[in-house]
Amino acid sequence: MHITDKVSLGDTRLNDSGYLEAFALTARTGIQQYLGAEVGRPDLKVVNVYRDEKEVFSKRSLDSFSKIPMTNDHPGQPVTAANWKQVAVGTTGDEVLRDGEYLKIGLKITDGDAVAAVQAGKRELSVGYSCELVWEDGEAPDGTKYQAKQTNIIADHIAIVQRGRAGSRASIGDSWPQHTPTPEERPMTLKTVTVDGIPVEVTDQGAVVIATLQGRLADAATKLTTTEAAHANAMAAKDSELAQKDAEIDDLKSKQITDAQIDARVKVRGDLIAKAKAIHDGDYSGKSDGEIRKAVVIAKIGDAAIAGKTDAYIDARFDLLLEDAAKDPVRQHLINQDGKPQNSHDNGQQAYEQRLNDAWKGGAK
Repeated sequence: MHITDKVSLGDTRLNDSGYLEAFALTARTGIQQYLGAEVGRPDLKVVNVYRDEKEVFSKRSLDSFSKIPMTNDHPGQPVTAANWKQVAVGTTGDEVLRDGEYLKIGLKITDGDAVAAVQAGKRELSVGYSCELVWEDGEAPDGTKYQAKQTNIIADHIAIVQRGRAGSRASIGDSWPQHTPTPEERPMTLKTVTVDGIPVEVTDQGAVVIATLQGRLADAATKLTTTEAAHANAMAAKDSELAQKDAEIDDLKSKQITDAQIDARVKVRGDLIAKAKAIHDGDYSGKSDGEIRKAVVIAKIGDAAIAGKTDAYIDARFDLLLEDAAKDPVRQHLINQDGKPQNSHDNGQQAYEQRLNDAWKGGAK
């Protein structure tokens, strides 16, 4: 990919031939911001591109900055032997050095118009170079997020421009090495960034700060969304748990027995025990209704008669035995007398006499 990176010249002087000679700081490391259209991503407004110092200061990269053409603004295409006469206004020197995060290189501007433009204040530089752009999300050493990084950097030309991407430090100097421009003497480079939908002009440093803050805000928003989702899930789980407990409480309430139901059950139980005693006078305490019927049937007809029989069969036999018991007048009399005051010395005498009397009456007919 062929893109440009705006940097700057160092201190300058005119030689006897009218050529402008200077040292320039170029091609700094770190994060540079490009418009998406500049790097083949028109779908993105701004792209943070990371340039690792290992790439900038590699031998191949350094060699490519030696003896390349100087141009007055970018020619719009790589500089070759075919268009050199039309676009070149000077050349860089042999030696390329490292100066902190920048490359430092000597240059000579030989075109009169270009020299005049520099003297009039056109003092910043822009490097035209080719590189491989690797698209990946990452974080620079200073914490700034980036979306792509550059590798295999090869310089093509250096253009004199009004405003450079690398900042005002990368600019043409006002004098030869005896004087280094102070920050106040250097022109300020501004760039436009979008903050909450509003375009704002800031310095390179301000743009980096804004990009960093925007990245942190995006991270915070993501964490907030994740936290809110987790809270919503926890609340939903708690609501489900409470609903289940409410259902269990309602079920328990529905199973509670009222006083009227207790009275009804006591009556039914008492009636069953009375019927059982009418068939066979036994102890039926602690037995269920089914166990009472089975105990009565076994007492009357034995275990073998109901072996393997169903509960329905046993209930039917119980009912038949109850009918038979109802036909025994003596037993019914005893049952009817159950619970009434009895003469403890009678020993059944009265009942016996009643049977004789009834039998006599029957014979008298």
